[in-house]
Amino acid sequence: MHVFETILARRSIRNYTAQKVDRTSVRTLLEAAVHAPSAMHQEPWAFAVIQNRSLLQQLSDHAKPLFVEELRRSHPQRTDHDLQSLTHSGFNIFYNAGTLIIICAKPAGSFVVADCWLAAENLMLAACAMGLGTCVIGMALPALTLPELKLELGIPDEFTAIAPIIVGYPDGETAPTPRKEPLILAYLSATDG
Repeated sequence: MHVFETILARRSIRNYTAQKVDRTSVRTLLEAAVHAPSAMHQEPWAFAVIQNRSLLQQLSDHAKPLFVEELRRSHPQRTDHDLQSLTHSGFNIFYNAGTLIIICAKPAGSFVVADCWLAAENLMLAACAMGLGTCVIGMALPALTLPELKLELGIPDEFTAIAPIIVGYPDGETAPTPRKEPLILAYLSATDG
């Protein structure tokens, strides 16, 4: 698949089959991630890979109330009705995907977070090209700051979770969503002469 086709084909997938992503495919995704550009070639990223469904369910169960609490604090206009699906016991924030890749970094430097997100996009584009689906799960972040969960997931204290991404085999097609046209604030060029 041509790179531009891959960019246009990538979707946030929220429905997965039970098929497990093999270790070779995970390694390929991580290889793509570490080929992202980084400020001053620091390559600050580190990765935690979880392929244990029961552990993912536990993480989902921990994450939901923390995320809802954060939403209530940051968006007080939200009603309980708006948050109902997030608090439902059957809702899994990882959409039953069998793989979670957490891109982490030591929070030192102005560009560390940006570097990790560049790695995340490389990973997601590579996954799309390989026929895999991905979705960033930002609602996992509050739980990924808890020392006891970091310990259980093998994330050292000095590392911070930046980009939690689920990976799996899509179950069905995900239609494209309409995109806004680029908002060009300025386009400055020399006068042709």
